[in-house]
Amino acid sequence: MKANIHPKYNSITVTCTCGATFQTGSTKDSIKTDICSRCHPFFTGEQKFVDQLGRVEKYQAKQKAATGKKAKKDRKSSQSGPTTLSELRASSK
Repeated sequence: MKANIHPKYNSITVTCTCGATFQTGSTKDSIKTDICSRCHPFFTGEQKFVDQLGRVEKYQAKQKAATGKKAKKDRKSSQSGPTTLSELRASSK
C-alpha cells in the first residue's frame, strides 16, 4: 500500500430530518439524510408521500384520467374507398 494517498476514515454521526441519529464510519465529516429506516414508509408501515416537484399530484391525475374508458374508433366508417371487389374493379376502369 502506498503511503499518504488514502483519505482519512472517521467515525461520524448520521442525522436524519426526523431526528434519528446513528454512528457509522465515513471519509466525510458528517452526513445528513432526508429519510432513514425509522421514518421510511416501507419500514414503518405508514403511507406517507415524499413529494418532490409535484410528482405525486401528477401521478394521481394520470391515474384518475386512466380510469375513464375511451370510445372505440369505428375503422370501417373511417375508411374511404371501395368496400367490395366489384366496386374496386369498376373504379379502376
